[in-house]
Amino acid sequence: MLKVEFLGSGGAIPTPRPGCDCKVCCEAREKGVPYSRMGPGVFIHGPDILIDTPEEARLQLDRSTLNHVPACIYSHWHPDHIMGRRVFETMNADWRTWPPTHSVTDIYIPEGVAEDFRKFLGMMEQLEYLQRFGVLRIIELHDGESFPLNGWDIRPFRLAEAYVYAFLFTKENQKVLIAPDELVGWAPPDFVKGADLAILPMGIPEFDVFTGKRLIPTDHPVLGTEATFRQTLEMVKKLGARRVIMTHLEEPFRLGFDDYLRLQVQLQADGYPIDFAYDTMIVEA
Repeated sequence: MLKVEFLGSGGAIPTPRPGCDCKVCCEAREKGVPYSRMGPGVFIHGPDILIDTPEEARLQLDRSTLNHVPACIYSHWHPDHIMGRRVFETMNADWRTWPPTHSVTDIYIPEGVAEDFRKFLGMMEQLEYLQRFGVLRIIELHDGESFPLNGWDIRPFRLAEAYVYAFLFTKENQKVLIAPDELVGWAPPDFVKGADLAILPMGIPEFDVFTGKRLIPTDHPVLGTEATFRQTLEMVKKLGARRVIMTHLEEPFRLGFDDYLRLQVQLQADGYPIDFAYDTMIVEA
């Protein structure tokens, strides 16, 4: 059995956004989860591995079902996916006994991610420090290399934006795809099609999801760097997954939890097997 626990279902701009008094942010402050959303992070029960550590990773893990993270893998170097990395020190370090008996987390880093970690934001430098400190162990992966974890095979692979990785989890007849972010230009390869579960970023709503009114001007540069919601729906069709969970739901989308429920009903009526994630949500595959 594989279960996905959504520690955070937001994106680079979580909900509520500091200083914002829009309806979506005010509602999130008043009601909390599931209306509020922290940054993108998921824990996969079964193989028992965390994907990414957003800025709020410490808070996410504190409210989760977890008391230890045995393994973590990173999808890419963007700040909203890595800046909570110190959680491995705060969660694993033992300050009360001597000699110390630190808990250890295995950190899996795909080849391209490792290259970027050595260039941006001091990421590899801090992970190497924490490895010397004894709270984590770095395992670098070559492209094309998969690895076993608790009976599951985990295959990282590059997306069209080649600095970003998605992950295919397989065990016997089960297949689960997790693509944390950056689907622009991606065409699903045959080996991921027909998954039991696919977890994908929603993409930017270029048009109002209910009225169809254009929201983003055609010449806006973001449309050249980010997949849109409609493009993501086309990917869903090609994937042919039994179930799809959309996440990375950004505050600027101006959609609240109830809006996503309404959209979910509409999409399912149109034949899309789509649900929208929320913080603390747990789904089985």
